[in-house]
Amino acid sequence: MLAIALTLHLLSAVIWVGGMFAAYMCLRPAAGPLEAPQRLALWRRFFQKFFPWVWAAVLLLLLSGYWMMLTSFGGFSGAPLYIHLMQTLGWVMVGLFLWLFHGPWLAFKRAVDRQDWPAAGAQLGLIRQIIMVNLPLGLIVVTIGGTGRFWG
Repeated sequence: MLAIALTLHLLSAVIWVGGMFAAYMCLRPAAGPLEAPQRLALWRRFFQKFFPWVWAAVLLLLLSGYWMMLTSFGGFSGAPLYIHLMQTLGWVMVGLFLWLFHGPWLAFKRAVDRQDWPAAGAQLGLIRQIIMVNLPLGLIVVTIGGTGRFWG
């Protein structure tokens, strides 16, 4: 069962962090030259497809992570420092995603649907800034998760 939980945990992290990397480092510069209506509609379609995967990843990360903490370390008190660091940064990431989804994303989606391109552009800028923070956090968490057991 531990192997299944760890697999779900790793795949969820890859999907979430990899999706942010693809969005920020690849799609953003590729979509930049497009005219506002096409660029904003593309981003709307991208996020519409990506966010259900993020919700699933967040749920699986939390369930598998806490299950492994309880079964492998006997709970919080038995968990090493790197697990606590992953958990803390992970919750920051979840909080940023919840803000992004329930604030800028919903406003962006409504603005694109009514073809209010200036409002949509402003919301997309805020989404970009949140991802600009969450992506490095995700890369740090992945690094901690991959190397933490080798510390000290």
